[in-house]
Amino acid sequence: MNIFDKTWAFFTAPGAWTGDGGVFQRLAEHLAYSGLILLIAALIAIPIGLWVGHTGRGENLVVGLTGALRALPTLGLLTLFALWLGLGLTAPVAALVILAIAPLLAGTYSGVAAVDPVTVDAARAQGMTERQILTQVEIPLAAPLIFGGIRNAALQVIATVTIVAYINLGGLGRYLIDGLAVRDYPRMVAAVVLVAVLALLVDIVLSLIQRALAAPGTR
Repeated sequence: MNIFDKTWAFFTAPGAWTGDGGVFQRLAEHLAYSGLILLIAALIAIPIGLWVGHTGRGENLVVGLTGALRALPTLGLLTLFALWLGLGLTAPVAALVILAIAPLLAGTYSGVAAVDPVTVDAARAQGMTERQILTQVEIPLAAPLIFGGIRNAALQVIATVTIVAYINLGGLGRYLIDGLAVRDYPRMVAAVVLVAVLALLVDIVLSLIQRALAAPGTR
């Protein structure tokens, strides 16, 4: 029996999907970690990106910061935070929030900055305040690029949150770490398949939300 047959046997084994340590439990843990990380990163990155994109201040800093954050090794950050903060959820959340900030910040900033200045000037000429210009003109027009950053961040986090199992937490990474420990390669392949399918489904859902929220003229 080859590895694909063994992987299929893993998925069809009694109790593989339900119960303690089953696929549904690991999926729920994986989504919970990913959602928490994306929420924290969005609360940090999106307001900063909106402000920089609207005012034009700090553009060079944002470009340099996003490039630097993308270059950071996530596993190295996780190890550093684990040594500093101890084992638990705080260390991996801190490490992965830093990973997620870069695409969120870049997408938000570039989306707002790309709005046609003529449109913004016309809004000012009509007497709209800066807040109204941002919320009623720039954000609706920038929504596709902002959601592009959200989709990018979501895919990166879902793929990378598997490393939380490295410090004995749950999620789909549990199958990778546990499978590697006992050389159970079908279990590791199953983890890869589950993460890939989850990332694909999340991307489809976010693409539909992006299309629904985009201004009609920008679809």
